[in-house]
Amino acid sequence: MTSQEIRQQFLDYFKEKGHLIVPSAPIVLKDDPTLMFSNSGMTQFKDYFLGYKEPKAPRIADTQKCLRVSGKHNDLDDVGRDTYHHTMFEMLGNWSFGDYFKKEAIGFAWELLTEVYKIPKENLYVTIFEGDASENLARDQDAYDYWKTHIDESRIINGNKKDNFWEMGESGPCGPCSEIHVDLRSEEEKAKVPGIDLINNDHPQVVEIWNNVFMEFNRKADGSLEKLPAQHVDTGMGFERLCMALQGKKSNYDTDVFTPLIAKVEELSGKKYTGILEDEKDIAIRVVVDHIRAVAFAIADGQLPSNGGAGYVIRRILRRAISYSYRFLGMKEPFLFELVAVLRSEMGEFFPELVKQQKLVTEVIKEEETSFLKTIEHGLKRIDLIINETLSKNEKTLPGAEVFELYDTYGFPADLSRIIAEEKQLTVDEKGFDEEMEKQKQRSKKSSAQKVHDWVILEEKQETFVGYDQTETETYITRYRKIENKDGEFYQIVLSKSPFYPEGGGQVGDKGILIPSYTEGFDISNPSVFGITDCADIVEILETKKENNLIVSLIKDLPKDSGAVFYAKVNATERKNTQANHSVTHLLHEALREVLGTHVEQKGSFVGPDYLRFDFSHFSKMNEEELKLVEEKVNSKIKENIALQEFRNIPIAEAMEKGAMALFGEKYGDSVRMIQFGSSKELCGGTHAKSTGEIGYFKIQNESSTAAGIRRIEAISGDKSAEYFKNMEVQVKEISALLKSRDLAKSVEKLLEENSALKSEVESLKKEKAKGETANWKNDFTEKGDKKLLVKKVSMDAGSVKDIVFQLKKEVENSVIIIISDADQKPMITVGVSQDLEGKYHAGNIVKDLAKEIQGGGGGNPGFATAGGKNPAGIENAYRKALEI
Repeated sequence: MTSQEIRQQFLDYFKEKGHLIVPSAPIVLKDDPTLMFSNSGMTQFKDYFLGYKEPKAPRIADTQKCLRVSGKHNDLDDVGRDTYHHTMFEMLGNWSFGDYFKKEAIGFAWELLTEVYKIPKENLYVTIFEGDASENLARDQDAYDYWKTHIDESRIINGNKKDNFWEMGESGPCGPCSEIHVDLRSEEEKAKVPGIDLINNDHPQVVEIWNNVFMEFNRKADGSLEKLPAQHVDTGMGFERLCMALQGKKSNYDTDVFTPLIAKVEELSGKKYTGILEDEKDIAIRVVVDHIRAVAFAIADGQLPSNGGAGYVIRRILRRAISYSYRFLGMKEPFLFELVAVLRSEMGEFFPELVKQQKLVTEVIKEEETSFLKTIEHGLKRIDLIINETLSKNEKTLPGAEVFELYDTYGFPADLSRIIAEEKQLTVDEKGFDEEMEKQKQRSKKSSAQKVHDWVILEEKQETFVGYDQTETETYITRYRKIENKDGEFYQIVLSKSPFYPEGGGQVGDKGILIPSYTEGFDISNPSVFGITDCADIVEILETKKENNLIVSLIKDLPKDSGAVFYAKVNATERKNTQANHSVTHLLHEALREVLGTHVEQKGSFVGPDYLRFDFSHFSKMNEEELKLVEEKVNSKIKENIALQEFRNIPIAEAMEKGAMALFGEKYGDSVRMIQFGSSKELCGGTHAKSTGEIGYFKIQNESSTAAGIRRIEAISGDKSAEYFKNMEVQVKEISALLKSRDLAKSVEKLLEENSALKSEVESLKKEKAKGETANWKNDFTEKGDKKLLVKKVSMDAGSVKDIVFQLKKEVENSVIIIISDADQKPMITVGVSQDLEGKYHAGNIVKDLAKEIQGGGGGNPGFATAGGKNPAGIENAYRKALEI
């Protein structure tokens, strides 16, 4: 049975059992502040379990893309070293939201595994929760009794809280679970050791394949448990492990989930995969084929590699694959990008995003490979310098701090540094390295640490967002909670009616104020007469975000009466400018597709009151003509003053029929909101101008690259564009006055001609001066045996120093020249080594050593090198150190 057939059979089975089959949610999460990635099948259903949304059906089944590379669920370091851990994996799952419970879930699992998939019953074991006295939790007797009707009692195993009590996180829905394990060993092996002794002992052929979670409780922030109002079922079966069991393999990597990718790696690298666990070559191939899946799916879902957040995680996974292939497969050129086509062929039928985004994924991976391979080459040179410096001091240990800097700042793999050190009979100061790593972790932890208390519920109410129609409204607080972070103590509040737009879709969240009804002189029935905004009783809304379908606003202190009636007021100026910028991104998207082609798709955005940023797929830099044409098209639509057409609750199928643009990587429901300005139609939840005329004027300020195949436009509109032109007018008047001319172009052209002539004259004078200095400096060399050393401090520019050093190198044999300059208060060191000494002295090594004294860096070749620095006070130390060479 192929992996495609196994997947389809699972979905067909649960469809027959009355389950709605839904597609996988994006692997990258954009609307969950607690997670970067989907790390389990239930992630997309969190709002259903928490009671914030109604499920579209009481029974659902799917296959979900998951990624486990950070936090509590982190399998990254195990990948490649065993047969069954992965970064990206598929989780087959069936779900019940207040419908069936333990009996049916256990019956479905047993029937599917033994009667549909035909797994021998004697190869299966199950676990149940044994209870936990500290939590006052009893043994899951119901699960035990239901399992007894299917399997011999000797195969039902008690499991502790760690293995058999599932929790979403530190708080949230949780409950006992029942795992199903399969023993894939040979009969001879089973005769030696019973399978029951190997459950949950990390045996590669006795593995868990399915977990049935019975959600009965809610874990509060204080650690206590309370019963949920409804009981739910959340199951997850590892697709790759299931394929291993059904295809009779001993490793996930031997199934057809991975063998086509492995075959391609063998073809490209010329290395043969043997499946040996300890073989570094085989480990590398497993790492490559696992990691390419994770990276490709993340990019297809809209997450590009970057230096922060989720993008950093994706870059780290990709670089781990490149590092392994470089070291153990001898791949010095990009090749991982060629695996994307294989992945598309194998998985594109079930995951159409791979088909749609194949070109983008391929180009991004290729560019990242090219860049990181250069980093590795650069790192090899730097590690050589560290090694040479260590050996020159007759030491045998590389400084841990310097190896960590290579890893942290330059991305050079630490284990590669260790391997290179071992080849030179050296070691790495692991204690120093670990100390630096811990410092970094603490810095990161401190910056992101946040303690969240339980909600204090003032009224159980369905909160509503009214911000599309109102920027002011009467309201009250339905719940609040305290949070503590690096900036201090704050409170999050939820309003019965909120006009504040929560951050999302690239748009910043609203700020504003809450005016309490008890404020002196305030008539809540006539709020417009209230003009005071600095009253002590007024509550400032610092930011607004969405969490678990709640609109959460941040305030510094709770009002003295949290139960009062309030008047909520959005910062009108910021909202007006923000929504103008949001509307213009829709017009910009359309214009880019018209000018550059329909391959252009939005890949990210930022919409605030001061500017907008728009990222899009395109594989070359936009020229001036293209930018001008895009700007003209957008401004033409603005001048037309096209009225906004808003379709607030339209079926997604109808929206797509109308021609709406849907963004890959976004999660849409059955009903969506469509925003239309003439021919521009997009699915969007943000706030918008009532007509394009409100935007004012659109001005592109910059176009750049953010990643391979991704361009970025930064622009302004509305008040900021008006401000921009006013500033330009002032500057033109000032320049005109300085030049005493109204024809600025002609005057500037004349100045440039004069400047060019003066530069030529200065360069000629410098060269004449350099010739004279060269003759003088020949007499300043110090004899060092059969060699000559010249060390001088000067205040000359870099170009002149370079000319003199090259001239002296030619004319003075067996010489080393070191010139330390402080021109314009910027310290610079220039080193020259005559050709006959280049085998003994290396200008690049000398300059890097001296540059430490001026807090600088640089490099070069054996004959010539330069380094700039930040510390002029270090020039004297550099001078004295140079004299000792």
